[in-house]
Amino acid sequence: MTRNSRLNPTLFSTRYVHLTKLRNATLKVIQDLTAVDKNLVLIDFGCGDMPYKSVIEPMVGKYIGVDLDINPLADYHIDYDSKTTLPDNFCDIILSNQVLEHVDSPHSYLSEALRVLKPGGSIICTTHGYWYYHPTPYDYWRWTSAGLRKTIEAEGFKITSFHGIMGLAASGIQLFQDAILLKLPKFLAPPFALVMQSFIRLFDKIHSQPQRDRDASLYVVVAQKNVDTV
Repeated sequence: MTRNSRLNPTLFSTRYVHLTKLRNATLKVIQDLTAVDKNLVLIDFGCGDMPYKSVIEPMVGKYIGVDLDINPLADYHIDYDSKTTLPDNFCDIILSNQVLEHVDSPHSYLSEALRVLKPGGSIICTTHGYWYYHPTPYDYWRWTSAGLRKTIEAEGFKITSFHGIMGLAASGIQLFQDAILLKLPKFLAPPFALVMQSFIRLFDKIHSQPQRDRDASLYVVVAQKNVDTV
């Protein structure tokens, strides 16, 4: 999956609803966090190919990509134990976009995020509830809504927003689509995806937002570092 397909997925994408809703929710949070001050430092923590960089950069003072040393696009590197050479209290915002399920230790990763974040700064953490296995290069974790809250709060963060995307019915159809796609010829994948993504969008409407916050394929969590933490 390319950078552009994550930012602007086509209607034939097998992830159209997921990627569109994820993009919109993530960028809305960043807009809100930077509404008053446009000179904030944002770290894309586990940046991959930086799919949102072109949109985020004009919204902040500095955008920094951090990833494993196998990623030539990264400005700084993170070890497999989640340690970096970045100084304490370095940035205002951390974007952790679809990363937490891939790290060896969520505890180590979130602890390092807390360390480099300024007091009062925020982490935007997106990760999965219900989803298929997708190693890039590894895939370890899934969360219930309560488990994700507990994991993030255990590191000292205060959750300020918890938003579920794609409720139970939509998530079930997504998993069904992915299972069937494995059996289809490649040329049938785009039209099949178009139909299934339409069903996903339709059936997601039966859920209220509180229901999505409880059961979802994807969670977008905003959490703050205590202003008294040094």
